[in-house]
Amino acid sequence: MKLSRRSFLHLATGAAALLALPHIAKPQAYPSRPVHIVLGFPPGGSSDVIGRVMAQWLSERLGQPFVFDNEPT
Repeated sequence: MKLSRRSFLHLATGAAALLALPHIAKPQAYPSRPVHIVLGFPPGGSSDVIGRVMAQWLSERLGQPFVFDNEPT
């Protein structure tokens, strides 16, 4: 059986796609590192309290660590 050039190229690209497929479909746990919530206001205000309560609620709800940072500019 003689393969035409087009058939050979189809087979070669199919084989290359099958080799690349397992690397694409790897799932990762979301998120793999702690999530940082950054607030641009100084600590002690109402936005600080709301942000900390929100970070705690998200941690409990999603089961992932949330870190709240105040970084005034």
